[in-house]
Amino acid sequence: MNNFFYLFLAMITWTSSQAQIATNSMKQANKVLNNLVSHHKTPAVQYIIFDQKSILHQVSLGYTDLKNKEKATEQTTFNAFSITKTFTALAVLQLVEKGTFKLDDAVQKHWPGFPYGGEITIKQLLNHTAGIPSPIPLNWIHLKETHRQFDRNSFFKDLFQKKVKSKPNEKFRYANLGYVLLGQLIEEVTHKPYEEVIQQNIIELLGVNSAFGSEQMGFELGEHHATGYQKRRSFSNLLLGLFIKKSKYMSKPIGRWKPFKEYYVNGPSYGGLISTPKALMVYLQEFLKDKNQLLSPTYEQILFTENHTNNNRATGMCLAWFKGELNGHTFYTHAGGGGGFYCEIRIYPDLGLGSVIMFNRTGM
Repeated sequence: MNNFFYLFLAMITWTSSQAQIATNSMKQANKVLNNLVSHHKTPAVQYIIFDQKSILHQVSLGYTDLKNKEKATEQTTFNAFSITKTFTALAVLQLVEKGTFKLDDAVQKHWPGFPYGGEITIKQLLNHTAGIPSPIPLNWIHLKETHRQFDRNSFFKDLFQKKVKSKPNEKFRYANLGYVLLGQLIEEVTHKPYEEVIQQNIIELLGVNSAFGSEQMGFELGEHHATGYQKRRSFSNLLLGLFIKKSKYMSKPIGRWKPFKEYYVNGPSYGGLISTPKALMVYLQEFLKDKNQLLSPTYEQILFTENHTNNNRATGMCLAWFKGELNGHTFYTHAGGGGGFYCEIRIYPDLGLGSVIMFNRTGM
């Protein structure tokens, strides 16, 4: 049995009247996570199970900085990578709700400079059926010291010259570039930087930074940011050289691990969010409440409606969220992974439960 099954079993059994089952499941979940750290599968891990109001179980293990022996705390931030896409989708739906545009509008109608013609709709970018390719290999990051000078629009300009891989809504094809384009669309219609829109319309409404007394969620590296690590003796380490120049982006090894230098993701709208697990929990709790302050019930339902292709094939993808099922319970999820980090968020609406797990090691 996959060890991670115990993490989600632990969540589900909170609803059982058999309290002992829940307790045993939590013990097994703790054992799984402890083994990951003690057997050098990750330097650190943080895991939270919650309902709409409170934390039900929380685990924080290992070191976020192996060199200085700094332990993971509630203040520790991690790169959230593709979890950011759920924020981008939410921001787009907020604009739809305000009447800025419609989901089925052609992107080009609101952004004449859209590089892929007039057929692709906003909705198709959101559910990854626009047919836009994802170039691989590609260096998707830049070092912290170059961040202020980095021009992301220039970086992506040449990448948009590629032809589409399929007709709109013909196939599900996960594409980071689709969410780069959504970020640019948001900037086009709001006349504000993408990060500012997310900050004002989501993060500030959640109140996570003011409530917890420090920067818990945003797009800037803070003083409590975890160091990301790559296991030296691993297949993924061999592949890493195809994607980045290791000598540029990584420091000297520490034991079994090779640390990444601090960096930013080139496209904030597909993967630039930086957050603590607890701040992500507050974000997810909104979707477990009867009244969501971020989105009306009508548009929340649209957000979590699974898309079907032109031939009525279910894609497993809603608007940025993947749909799944475990033990008869529907869940919505998104993972995020890149150099030195891996994380996943989940919500089980019918159970009123959710989870966040974050690692400071490369993962898929």
